[in-house]
Amino acid sequence: MTDSTATTPNDPAGPWAIPVRRPLPGEDKPRSTTSFPRKVWKLLVAIKDALALIFLLLFFVALFGLLAGRPNAGLPVSEGALLIELDGIVTEQPTETDPFAALSGGPQLKEIRTRDVVHALETAASDKRITSVVLDLDRFLGGGQVSLAEIGGAIDKVRAKKKPVLAFATAYTTDSYQIAAHASEIWADSIGGVAIAGPGGSRLYYKGLMDRLGITANIYRVGTFKSAVEPYLRSDQSPEAKEANLAYASVLWDNWLADVKKARPAAKLDAYIADTVGAVRAAGNDLSKASLDAGLVDRLGSRMAFSRRVAEISGATDEGKPWEFNAIPLENWVAANPPAEKGSAIAVVPVVGDIVDGEAPTGLAGGTTIAEHILDAATDSSVKAIVLRVDSPGGSVLASEEIRQALLAAKARKLPVVVSMANVAASGGYWISTPADRIFAEPETITGSIGVFGILPSFDRALAKIGVNADGIATTPLSGQPDIFGGVNEEFNALAQASVEDVYTRFTGLVAKSRKQPLDKILPIAEGRVWAGGTARQLGLVDQFGGLPEALAAAAKLAKVEGDFHARYFEEEPSELSRLLANWSGAGEEETAALPRGWFGIAAMNRQLTERRLVQDLALLTRVGSVQAACLDCRAYLPAIPRPGKREAQGFLATLAMLLK
Repeated sequence: MTDSTATTPNDPAGPWAIPVRRPLPGEDKPRSTTSFPRKVWKLLVAIKDALALIFLLLFFVALFGLLAGRPNAGLPVSEGALLIELDGIVTEQPTETDPFAALSGGPQLKEIRTRDVVHALETAASDKRITSVVLDLDRFLGGGQVSLAEIGGAIDKVRAKKKPVLAFATAYTTDSYQIAAHASEIWADSIGGVAIAGPGGSRLYYKGLMDRLGITANIYRVGTFKSAVEPYLRSDQSPEAKEANLAYASVLWDNWLADVKKARPAAKLDAYIADTVGAVRAAGNDLSKASLDAGLVDRLGSRMAFSRRVAEISGATDEGKPWEFNAIPLENWVAANPPAEKGSAIAVVPVVGDIVDGEAPTGLAGGTTIAEHILDAATDSSVKAIVLRVDSPGGSVLASEEIRQALLAAKARKLPVVVSMANVAASGGYWISTPADRIFAEPETITGSIGVFGILPSFDRALAKIGVNADGIATTPLSGQPDIFGGVNEEFNALAQASVEDVYTRFTGLVAKSRKQPLDKILPIAEGRVWAGGTARQLGLVDQFGGLPEALAAAAKLAKVEGDFHARYFEEEPSELSRLLANWSGAGEEETAALPRGWFGIAAMNRQLTERRLVQDLALLTRVGSVQAACLDCRAYLPAIPRPGKREAQGFLATLAMLLK
């Protein structure tokens, strides 16, 4: 019989090996002595080690992406063409990237800061390293009219230095052509052309649907022209709103025409716009040829032909590839040429987007956030004055007042305050402008809208349609109010309307005091009516025309600054995570390729962006909010940017509305 515990002859351990008992034939193998808890523990340790490795890998990937995504101050070539690719929109302040949308693969619209483009053009004008400027407008989706005019003015400075500026797009729309008109050569693809629409359009009115569903919009407002709430009260636009909207839209259109005609006097602009279809038919249904015949473009050709033309001026990177020109991207040029910081500091505090309560990231004007920036500037001993750069259609009254109080605190420290209005400074945007020593605006600025409103829905009629009724008891007239299920009573309606009227009285009083005008002169130009900057100046709501440079100069003069001065921005900056996500989700070749080209594609994209107004309208009806000093119609003249989530507001109406949650 063989000993089952004997060592084998070839066992390297020899006779000193520890005997291991092997099971006899027919005998079951011994069961594992490892307990179940030990197995679970080993599994958890393995998972922990795997997660640690994954997170470590993600950390290094993120670090690499972050470093790769930062603009490089080094220039790729010693001299060449400044390449300004406007793939997306231009804005006063880029929005904080939504991490959930970015990580889920949602499209992120690229935003280019206006002052970066203007600064790049102004520095390129006198720098010998820049031999030409290329404006790639193929996927440009627009911007505010003031921003576009500022970029056009900076292009004129380049051309004044006898440097060629070349623009290319498959097709041009109203916004892209306003910029391109300032170029020395305008190129369009042979399957493109120019299609100019001008301001205007429609919005949705929900009264019929709400009546059918039985939803009551309880509206509290002051202002004959306060049309923000009309979609919930009417099935069409009121005559007063139509009159006001047409008035300022006509002024903006006249300014657009004047800008383009001055930049391109030989173009047959009026005839082309008046009968674009006729011009296209006369050109054999060829939009690009019609644009060329009208003098709106200089040359037709593909992107490769355009690049060859640029290479003729600024050189090619490779003699074997004459269509690849020496390019210095906008991001590199801006990083390599930071703004000068000579002399005294003038603080610039941007107020961009809807004014909301509390703190907010870039792209929204959080009342607390903006107030803190103002107070930081006011307590900085090196700051000599404050310029408030406003590009906002307004919003929460409480947040607007918080910003105004911060400005008053700055003035109490003997700091001059100047307001520089950008594309829009309406309603709450004008409220925060009232403490200013001087207000600057452009003729294209949209301002005014001095009016307030509040809105709360109730669903008693809707519930009755499905056989649901509300009943209960009340110890006071306001018990359980606002009752969205049983209906809002007259006492609550009266109190809410009184609250709104009180805010309106405060608003008009602030305007009268700040403008040094009697109240009876302010009341007729208030009522929620919107004005273009040129008209606003005639009415005394604005002191003088000018952009940010003129506002800075005025602030320095008020502060009695002698010698040089520079702007120091006090604002939120996008987080490092936001920059990384923006680089990953919005700057890749696939995402850029997905943006529309040609006038039909851009028109369709603009339609999708406009559809976001529907979401805004529904949010206005349902969200919790304070009394609003907001101009929703003004948003049609700003790029339709998806903004970060709004914070909950505070105040009388907000507190009551919170009870609904």
